[in-house]
Amino acid sequence: MLKLAVLDIEDLAIVSAHMQDAVIRVGDIGVSRARKQFALVANRYVWDEENQRQRRRSGLHFDRVLSVKSHNISRSDSDAVLSLLSIGFEETETPSGDVVLTFSGGGTIRLTVECLEAQLKDLGPSWTAASTPSHKE
Repeated sequence: MLKLAVLDIEDLAIVSAHMQDAVIRVGDIGVSRARKQFALVANRYVWDEENQRQRRRSGLHFDRVLSVKSHNISRSDSDAVLSLLSIGFEETETPSGDVVLTFSGGGTIRLTVECLEAQLKDLGPSWTAASTPSHKE
């Protein structure tokens, strides 16, 4: 079971690698303005288990979030599924910046944060995935 903290760009790169090809239901994304938190629950592909196709339910949250903006993502269909490609960071004024979640199909979610502070945690056991994600065109 995975439990990772993010406090810098190197930590974020590790979390991004673990979350690559995670599938997320739009209804499983939430924002708490009072807590300055953005959170999601995803079915992440378990890339670290060689020769096994597995997914695992995982929670990811970012703290110290000042604003959340999305592009090419419809919040009206809570059952729509997004496929996460990467998570990056664009620093603006140290230590603040924008966390950018990039999805297949051109969708993005941009979090303006005071600083990088996040956590990824597996929430339960894995199950067999129907296939291995592929990025071939």
